[in-house]
Amino acid sequence: MFKKILASLSKSQTAKTEAPKQVATPAPAAQPAGGILNQIAKPAAAVVKTAQTPEELCDITPKMSKDQIQAQLKLLYRRYNRSASSLDSKIRKEADDMLTAIVVVREKNFGEI
Repeated sequence: MFKKILASLSKSQTAKTEAPKQVATPAPAAQPAGGILNQIAKPAAAVVKTAQTPEELCDITPKMSKDQIQAQLKLLYRRYNRSASSLDSKIRKEADDMLTAIVVVREKNFGEI
């Protein structure tokens, strides 16, 4: 996380940053009607994750106040900063992605670090 903060600081010192580009998320595909057995029988690999914006990852809504956003980011930082040092590479990657999203949302709402 310190590496990300350092990168953010150096980026803000060298040049003005551009606003993060929003990735358009595709509309969810229609699921065929079926019973509970069809849903259970689907393999786990069939689950498709769509790209989410940093705000969606952090559960930040446009209606939230600055204090609510700050509290949510603080909670998420505590949770995922612990996971960033995990021995499990999957957990470590998820934590790294979330910490990056937290930094992006913080810079967007509160300015450069």
